[in-house]
This record gives sequence, structure tokens and C-alpha cells, in this order.
Amino acid sequence: MPQITPLRAIVALLTTFAIGYAAYALGAGPLPVILACIGGLIGGAILGSSTIEDQSDPPPPGPAPKPISDESLFPTLEELMNAIDDPSLIIVGRRVVRANPAALGLLGTHIIGEDVRLAIRHPAAAERLTGEAGAEESRVAMELMGIGEVERPWELIIHELKGNARFIRLADRSSAHAAEKMRADFVANASHELRTPLASLLGYIETLQDGAAKDKKTRNRFLEIMHGEASRMQRLIGDLMSLSRIEAEKYRAPAEDIDLGPLIEEACRATCIESGFESTSVEIRPATGAVHIAGDRVQITQLVSNLVGNALKYGKGADPVMVGYGSISETMVRITVQDHGEGIAAEHLPRLTERFYRIDPGRSRSLGGTGLGLAIVKHIVERHRGRLNIESETGRGTKVSVDLPKKPSAMSSSRNESVTKADAPSLIATRDSR
Repeated sequence: MPQITPLRAIVALLTTFAIGYAAYALGAGPLPVILACIGGLIGGAILGSSTIEDQSDPPPPGPAPKPISDESLFPTLEELMNAIDDPSLIIVGRRVVRANPAALGLLGTHIIGEDVRLAIRHPAAAERLTGEAGAEESRVAMELMGIGEVERPWELIIHELKGNARFIRLADRSSAHAAEKMRADFVANASHELRTPLASLLGYIETLQDGAAKDKKTRNRFLEIMHGEASRMQRLIGDLMSLSRIEAEKYRAPAEDIDLGPLIEEACRATCIESGFESTSVEIRPATGAVHIAGDRVQITQLVSNLVGNALKYGKGADPVMVGYGSISETMVRITVQDHGEGIAAEHLPRLTERFYRIDPGRSRSLGGTGLGLAIVKHIVERHRGRLNIESETGRGTKVSVDLPKKPSAMSSSRNESVTKADAPSLIATRDSR
């Protein structure tokens, strides 16, 4: 029940007086007036309790948490320094007094006690390292090149501490620079690949407009070339869109149950027809029994088509391309595509999955290659948590192997763990459409 306050009592009395006066003015007898007064008292109490907020005091706050007084529970300065992955130093004045293992590995173990300008030998950073550049300028990150390795980029970050001390951190930016360079190269290469057939198309169109269209033989030859250039652009745009879709789904592992046998047979047959080869140009060596994987059907079909298409283009026509598949362990399946062509020199192997990288650009374009074939294969393998490997020897051909995880439902619960904890995709040596 709400607490009775003076304000509530006053409201109740005024209400009672008003009701009693109204009854008396209307000529009511004593009993009705008394009942009206009693009703007024009750109504006033209800009105007062409903219109006036409860004035009770809020509960007292609980006791404040006590600070930790035992300093032994806190990490030491050395432990904090060692927990930082980037090379980090603490200097007092100009002398290095602390360095974490990453800094000692990069700059040498002799830097403790040395002048910081001798530890980080870079003329552009000298003023900041000694504090002569000013506190405001020192707080701004500065890019440095050539510390440790000639072209390795670093970001120098300096924080002012008390007692003429400073905390210096070197953040490695090589991965970011490499990614930025790859993006820039990709845009430049894609622009070049599209600009070349466009320029060819415009040239032939202008020639036809200038009167060459009157000669039927010349017109048909030009139209055939224009059709080839337009088809090349269509293939390039299709590959770029495929690559974009695969990258967008990179972190979502596929889980569709795929029977590899029928899929590989269909992909090989379609690739032979599209490339203009007889079906006997590909020999499939199936596994004993059905082989199932967890994958994306469209992407696995594209993977097989790209590998078989490469082998048909660059292999020897007299020798069929060998395609095999089967289990290699309780958790993994291997697909192999082997040709008997010219092979690939060892110096080209590390770069073959780069976009638009070609060993022989002229030959690749003449065969209809976009330079994105194995870049797409690589990203499909990564999405499927698999491994891509190549073995190639000049003059003896190339063998590409793709290892993919089996369908989890086909394994026991104890084996599922090994699939879940499988290593990240590894690319040992791969080749792109040349």
C-alpha cells in the first residue's frame, strides 16, 4: 500500500469537503451527506495514491569493488613485451633499454644499450627516434623500407612515455603491400585483356565502314575475326565473374553430397566437345566403388573442366589425357589430370596460379585462354579445404593433383574430427592457363 503523505491527506480532505458541500447544496438529508463524505474520503485516498509518485528512497548502492592490491598478479614489463608479435623497443633518452624477441631477431641481439639510431639504421627516421621531430609528429605512423630486407615495408610507430622514455614499434606491412600490388596488377591486367579485343573490334568495324564490307570474302573474314574477339571478351568476363563468386563464398564450406564418378565423366565429355576434341582424347581411370565428397557441384565441374581443358590444349594429341580419381586416405579423395605435353620449367611453377600469368602469352591467347584457369581452380580448392599440387618436367608432361575431403557422413564420428581440423589449403606448385 502506498505511503500516506501530507499531500495525499490534503487531497483526500479537499475531495471530501467538495462532495459533502455538493450534497448539502442539493438539499440532501444528514445520512446522504455523511455517506457522501465517507465516499469522498475513500475517493480522495485513491486519487491521492494514484496521482502522487511513491516518495520512498532508492536502495543504497552496493559496496564498490576493491582494487587488486597484489602486484604479483600483474604481468611484468618483460612478459608484456614478449607478448607483442611486432618488433618493439623501449628507449630512454637515446639508448635501447628493452627489446622483445621479434626486435632482437630483426635488428640483432647487440642493440640493448646502443643508440637507437644504430639499432634502426634509417636516415628518414633519425629525428623521430631521438625525439627531435616533436611529440605531435612522432605520433604519426611513418613508412620505412629496407629494414631487415631490402624491399620489406615497415610502419614506424612511436609512443611517448613518462621519464623521457619512448615505446617504438615496427609493424610489418609486407602482406598489405603485397595484397595492394596484386589488386593493382589485377586491375591493370584485366583492363589490358579487355582493351586489346575491344581495340581490334573497333578497328575492323571502322575498316568495314570505310568500304571493305562490299567485298563479301573480306567481310566474312573480318566478321569471323570479330566474332572470335567478342567470344574472347565473353570468356574473360565469365571467368572474372566466376572468380568473384568463388571468392565471395570462400569462408562457407560446401556440404553437398557429390558422387565424383558421374560428375567427372560428364565434365570430361563436355570439355572435349567444347574444345573440339574427340571423346577418346581423355581416358578416365575410375576408382573401385563410388567416391563421394562434400562440395559444390558447379565448382567441382568447373575445376575438372579447367584442368582437362588445359591438358588437352598443351598435351600431345596422340596421347590421351589421363584423368583418375579415388581415395587416398580415410578422409581424403584425390583427382589427377596428367598430360604428355611439353611440361613446365621449374621457374614458372610458383607463379602459375596468379591471375593472368602466362608462360607463353601469345600462344595462350591464340588457344582461347584467359589467364584465369588455374586461378579459379586454386580458389575452388581453397573453398573446399583441399590441396593443389603439380608435378612437371620439361619434355615429359605435367600432372596436376587435387585432394578434397570426403563427405563427412561417410566417415565415423571419430574421423569427422580429422576433417574438421584439416590443415588450411596448401598450394605446392600449380599452373594456370598458359
